[in-house]
Amino acid sequence: MSPDEWQSVLEVIPDVRDGLTRTERLILYLVHETQKELNGRNVPTAMLYGRVLEYVDMSEAELHVYLDRLGVRGT
Repeated sequence: MSPDEWQSVLEVIPDVRDGLTRTERLILYLVHETQKELNGRNVPTAMLYGRVLEYVDMSEAELHVYLDRLGVRGT
């Protein structure tokens, strides 16, 4: 298996420690860090999407699927 194929497999397999994929863990980390910058306020989805795109290439619809899976709800 090539390194690129191995990397793509690691992106979709949940980690045994907490059941999160790398992308889910990244999204939660970015939500947490952005909330700290905003002094605990809610993170706008557009702001989060921009930050996620710095690490992972995904569509806005894919981000919403991840957010729904993680239980993140907007107001």
